[in-house]
Amino acid sequence: MSESDVVSGIEIRPMSERPKSVGRSWHLPADFFFHKAAVFAAFLVAGVLFATIIAIAFDSRTSIHAFGIWKFLKSSEWNPVTQTFGAFPFIIGTLVSSAIAMVLGVPISFGVAVFIAEIAPVWIKRPVAAAIELLAAIPSIVYGLWGLLIFAPVFARAEPWINDKLGAIPGIGLLFQGPPMGIGMLTAGIVLAIMVLPYMSSIMRDVFLVVPSSLRESAYAMGATTWEVAWNIILPYTRTAVIGGIFLGLGRALGETMAVTFVIGNSNTLSSSFLMPGATIPSVLANEFTEATTKLYVSSLIYLGLILIAVTLIVRFLAVLLIRRLGRREGAAA
Repeated sequence: MSESDVVSGIEIRPMSERPKSVGRSWHLPADFFFHKAAVFAAFLVAGVLFATIIAIAFDSRTSIHAFGIWKFLKSSEWNPVTQTFGAFPFIIGTLVSSAIAMVLGVPISFGVAVFIAEIAPVWIKRPVAAAIELLAAIPSIVYGLWGLLIFAPVFARAEPWINDKLGAIPGIGLLFQGPPMGIGMLTAGIVLAIMVLPYMSSIMRDVFLVVPSSLRESAYAMGATTWEVAWNIILPYTRTAVIGGIFLGLGRALGETMAVTFVIGNSNTLSSSFLMPGATIPSVLANEFTEATTKLYVSSLIYLGLILIAVTLIVRFLAVLLIRRLGRREGAAA
């Protein structure tokens, strides 16, 4: 089909005959139904999210009535025998494991994106990009099995060195002290970093490729190195999209369940060391939901899910706030 055939299929109307607003779109039935379908789809998604939150909050009412909000958030005791429940160790575990994943994953994702966009020869760009994207297609339970059966035993051999070298550093040494078990908070963070890497690196690569060539060539013509071009030209130009990609990876890390459950150790005790076992909110839900026999126990687990949704929404809100602030700053600078 030629371009003229495509153009001839479109009805061209004078400006005076076109609808002036969406409210008068009944003159074009197809456009009217498309508009209504788009609005319905948008409100359907928002409605499902709102209904889910309401349902989870309703099922959490028993635990909310028993422990309240502040007591449940700050309590470190999780004892099904005495029916005493607190979320503090799991909230800290979720935030710490995700923070470790971001500290490890963001620089690697940036390096991968710069390599594909700026350094790699043309013949190797597509295979490397495809390999990175394939990491996102691997089920999380496979990452968990790999972490438990392959990575954890190997990492346990490196933990004595970490204990001796990093554990002796004043101030941060407490974070790297403990017996070499292989599983623990640091192992979970490393596995999470591998899992979120394809999401962040793919977004960074795509936005790096849309940077105008004139900007790159001007910097190279002035003698800038590849690192200087990436750090001073490409990253500032794509800063907003890069931050959005990082927060997308953070949201993925916060909600990851199966892989973390396999390698974190699932301990309800809060430890100051990254080498010790811990637990996250998703791992507790995966481990204990089938064992919950009382109404208060089930309600407390659902209450944890409600807190996880709140944490995710807060992270999303902060991401939007940061992106808008950067957008206003860039607009003011322009």
